[in-house]
Amino acid sequence: MIESILTDLRDLLLVDSTTGFSGPLDALLMEKCRALGFVPRRLNKGGVRVDLGGEGRPLFLTAHGDDIGLMVRRILPDGTLEVYNVGGNPPFQTIHENVRVYTRRGRILTGTVRRRSPSLHIVPLADRNEPMDYAKNVCVTLDEPVYTKADTEALGVEPGNMVALDPRLVETDSGYIKSRFLDDKASCAVILAAMAAVAAGQVKLNRKVYVLFGQQEEIGMSGACAIPEDVVDYLAVDIGCVSPDTCSHEHKVTITAQDASAPYNGEFVKELADLCEERGIPFVIDLMVPHYGSDADVAMRAGVDARHGLIGPGVLETHGYERTHRDALENTYRLLCAVMEG
Repeated sequence: MIESILTDLRDLLLVDSTTGFSGPLDALLMEKCRALGFVPRRLNKGGVRVDLGGEGRPLFLTAHGDDIGLMVRRILPDGTLEVYNVGGNPPFQTIHENVRVYTRRGRILTGTVRRRSPSLHIVPLADRNEPMDYAKNVCVTLDEPVYTKADTEALGVEPGNMVALDPRLVETDSGYIKSRFLDDKASCAVILAAMAAVAAGQVKLNRKVYVLFGQQEEIGMSGACAIPEDVVDYLAVDIGCVSPDTCSHEHKVTITAQDASAPYNGEFVKELADLCEERGIPFVIDLMVPHYGSDADVAMRAGVDARHGLIGPGVLETHGYERTHRDALENTYRLLCAVMEG
């Protein structure tokens, strides 16, 4: 099943989906759901919901397809672009990245995030260690012969254009996957693989299951959308943050007990951990604090009467050039299937 997960992950990463720009990815997700025999529905606000069938104890699964990125704020006099953060993307995580700028008329232009004074030999010594700031010393340089604001405007670039970062996917012989946007396209791929197992009869649903691929999680606006009234369990599938301050691991599935908002449902956390122990799934229970939130948090704040939980693969350098391992994806898949089987 890991090869199926990786195939879907590669496909998803090829489609830019900065928050607010969900159309192309929604179309791909709709296509993949239909190919499995399901009937998906695209939400008005962006995102895709699909009902997998089953009876009893309804379960609502979410993963999000939106990526953090940038937006054109204004065109600078020399034709470069001042950009603004979309969804938690500080300059130190984007400097030197290749990007694609999507104009309103459908043109796609490439460029690079750089210092406004990019040549180190010319930067004054006092400025070399100056903190990066999109409004002061960072810009996007287009791969076009532009030297003035008018040159760039002639290409159709204007404020509000989305700027998508190149994922830079690399798969190593040792099983590591390095890429931007494993948060949360890795989890989308895991859910798609579980859906394929249901369609193939490899996973028998002993409960009703709904799936939402949200498109505004990075700005905290998709988690309470399109939830049926009968849902009793809400399970977000998102990343576990690997760092010296956490227990999450690149080879294991993380079960989150608490994040920056509040504890997750204690009964649900226990059941998830018990399932891992019963089935021999490598896992950790972890706290995602102090700056983490999920779609499940949004649903609870909206007053959804359901138990909420969060699982996902351990991922290193979240919101940067992320890394995980095939094992973590497979272990997340195994736990997800166990929950779906009830």
